[in-house]
Amino acid sequence: MGAERGGRRANQRSGSVCGDAAGGLCRRLRRGAALGAGMPGGARRSLASPVVSGVLCHCGGAAPSEGPPPSSPPPPEPERRHRALFLQLDVNRDGALCVHDLAVGLQRLGLHRSERDLRKIVKAGDKDLDGQLDFEEFVHYLQDHEKKLRLVFKSLDKKNDGCIDAQEIMQSLRDLGVKISEQQAEKILKSMDKNGTMTIDWNEWRDYHLLHPVENIPEIILYWKHSTIFDVGENLTVPDEFTVEERQTGMWWRHLVAGGGAGAVSRTCTAPLDRLKVLMQVHASRSNNMCIVGGFTQMIREGGPRSLWRGNGINVLKIAPESAIKFMAYEQIKRFIGTDQEVLRIHERLVAGSLAGAIAQSSIYPMEVLKTRMALRKTGQYQGMLDCARNILAKEGMAAFYKGYVPNMLGIIPYAGIDLAVYETLKNSWLQRYAVNSADPGVFVLLACGTISSTCGQLASYPLALVRTRMQAQASIEGAPEVSMTGLFKHILRTEGAFGLYRGLAPNFMKVIPAVSISYVVYENLKMTLGVQSR
Repeated sequence: MGAERGGRRANQRSGSVCGDAAGGLCRRLRRGAALGAGMPGGARRSLASPVVSGVLCHCGGAAPSEGPPPSSPPPPEPERRHRALFLQLDVNRDGALCVHDLAVGLQRLGLHRSERDLRKIVKAGDKDLDGQLDFEEFVHYLQDHEKKLRLVFKSLDKKNDGCIDAQEIMQSLRDLGVKISEQQAEKILKSMDKNGTMTIDWNEWRDYHLLHPVENIPEIILYWKHSTIFDVGENLTVPDEFTVEERQTGMWWRHLVAGGGAGAVSRTCTAPLDRLKVLMQVHASRSNNMCIVGGFTQMIREGGPRSLWRGNGINVLKIAPESAIKFMAYEQIKRFIGTDQEVLRIHERLVAGSLAGAIAQSSIYPMEVLKTRMALRKTGQYQGMLDCARNILAKEGMAAFYKGYVPNMLGIIPYAGIDLAVYETLKNSWLQRYAVNSADPGVFVLLACGTISSTCGQLASYPLALVRTRMQAQASIEGAPEVSMTGLFKHILRTEGAFGLYRGLAPNFMKVIPAVSISYVVYENLKMTLGVQSR
C-alpha cells in the first residue's frame, strides 16, 4: 500500500514526461540478452543493493541520520525517503550534490554511473544553474523521475497486475519492431528481479532505475509523431524523431513513405480550397473583394470543375523530394551539432529542423513557383508543368524561379517554432494530467493537438506566405511592377491595411481540419499496408 501511495503522489507531481526516465528497460531491451549474459546473479542484484532498497522502498529501510525532534510529527514517507537518500549521497556534508558527490555516493550504494550520466542528472535538476543540486532541487528531480518511471512501468504492465513478466517484455519489444526469444527476455528480467520471482514489481523497477538519466521515452516518440502524420499543405514543420528500433529495423522509411502518401491524398482532397487561397492572396483587394462562394463560382465558370485542381499536380510531386531532403539534412545537422543523445532537446530540434527546412525549401523552391503559376493560370495558357517552366525560363530567366525566396525562408522560423512549441506544450500538458496507464493519447487528442499547433504556426507566418505568393505571381499579372519584399509589405499596409496581409486566410483555415483528418486516416492505413506495427 505504501508503494502505491507514493506512486500516486509521484504521478500527481508536475513535470515534463519527454525526458529522462524511460528507460533503463527500453535501452536495455534494445541490447536484448546482452544485459543478462555473463552476469552472475549476485552481480545483477548488486545494481539495486539492499542499501538502495532500504532507502527507496516505502515499506522500510534506513532512517535518515538527521530528523525532526522526537516531539515533532514524523515527515511524510516520500520526504523521509528522499532526505535519507540525499544524506547518503551528500558525501562532503555541504548540503548540495555535485557530480563528485553523486559518483562517490552511488558507488557506495552499489550503483555505477558514468560521469556523462551524472552531469545529465545535475543539469536536469539544477534550477538555479549553480552546478549542483540542493535538497529542494534533488526532491523535484526525483519526483519527476518517479512519475516517468511509473508511466513506463504502467505501459509495460500489459496485464495490469502490478508486475512485469517475460511475456510482457517480449510484447513491448514486438510493438517496437524487435523480436527476441523468451530466454533473452528472461535474462533481461533477471537483471532487475531481486527476489527471484521472475517478475518485476514497482519497487524493483524503481530501485533498478534509480538516478539513471535517459533522454527519451521511446513509447512517447512512437505515439506522438507529428510532422510525419499531418500534412496541411505546408511542409515547414520540424521533422519527427525516430527511435533506435525504428532506425535499425527500417521502419523509419516506411513511416516517411506512409506520410508522403497521406500528404498526397490530403493535398488532393483539399486542393480546391488551396487554389482559392492562392487566388485570394494574389487578386483580392478592397476594390476586388472575393468571397469563398464567389471564388469557387468564378473558377468553375472560367475552367469547369477540373480547374479547381490546378496546381495540385506539382504540389503533390514536390512532397517526395522535399521530405527526403529535409530528413537527410536533419540527420546530418544532428551529427554536426555533435549530440550523443538519441533525441534532441526542444531548442536543438528547432535549430536543426529550421535549417533542414531551409535546405529542403531551397532545393525544391522552383517547384513552389511553378505551383503558384499553375494555380493562377487561365484555361489554355499552358499545356502542362513543363510548358509552364519553359515559358517562365524563356521570358523571365532563371531568377524567376526564386522570386519570393527571402520571405519564404523567413517564414520557416515562426511557422516551425510556434508549431513545435504549441505541439510540445499540448503534448506535455496531456501527459502530465492524463497519462497514467499509457503515453498513447488516442486519435482525437492527437488530431486536436496537430490541428491547433498547425493553425498557430500558419497564423504566425501567414503575412510572409502572402508576400511570397504575390512575388511569385508578379509576372503572371499584366503590368504589375516588380517590387521588393519590404516594398510589397509597405504597399499592402498602405493600400489595404493590416487585414490585407491575411487575404485568403479563411479558405486556408477551412482546409486544416479536413487535411489533418484525411492525412491521419490515410497514414494509418498505409502504415498497416507497409507492415509497420500498429501502435
